Amino acid sequence: MRRRRIKNVILAAGIGILWAAGMVNAQSNREYRDWQQAQRQAEIQRQQYMMTRSARDYREWQRAQLEAQRELRDYQMNARDDRRDMNRQYRYYRSGRAYYTDNRGAELLRQAVNNGYQQGYREGQTARRYGRNSGYYNSGSYRSGTYGYQSYVDQNQYQYYFQQGFQRGYEDGFNAQMRYGYRSGSGLNILGNILNTIFNVTNN
Repeated sequence: MRRRRIKNVILAAGIGILWAAGMVNAQSNREYRDWQQAQRQAEIQRQQYMMTRSARDYREWQRAQLEAQRELRDYQMNARDDRRDMNRQYRYYRSGRAYYTDNRGAELLRQAVNNGYQQGYREGQTARRYGRNSGYYNSGSYRSGTYGYQSYVDQNQYQYYFQQGFQRGYEDGFNAQMRYGYRSGSGLNILGNILNTIFNVTNN
């Protein structure tokens, strides 16, 4: 029974090491070196126990194994934090305040501007066709500002950039012009320089 338990502990430790090796990038940082050192010490204690089979050496091996597991958890936690910081690599300003997001968030906010332009253009075009100009601010789509929204970014941020695009699209549609956008096949897109002016994002 005891031998089977020891075998299971060794097997679990081996699986844990392989899993961790697949998850983390073996970079030369302090946490990684501490884990490697603790793991080597645990292996030494394991070999010592396998030779002596004494209760004392078994306890020493278990203590070393627990220490190695603790160092592994510390390393994994730091690696996750590093990846999170690397992901939040984009900075943009709104009303003089800096905000941060990752690549996915930046792309979604760019799309918010473009979605707003497309919706605004169509509503402006409709207003012109039927001879009514109540202004973009009276549009339900403008006030909602959530067309194409995904919960990955803050809704207020998405609404703001959607509305910025909508205003320009409505003006183009109502005046039958392409001042802020261009046609691409059967679609509409806001001009790149206008988009960059509205959503000025930089790699942090």
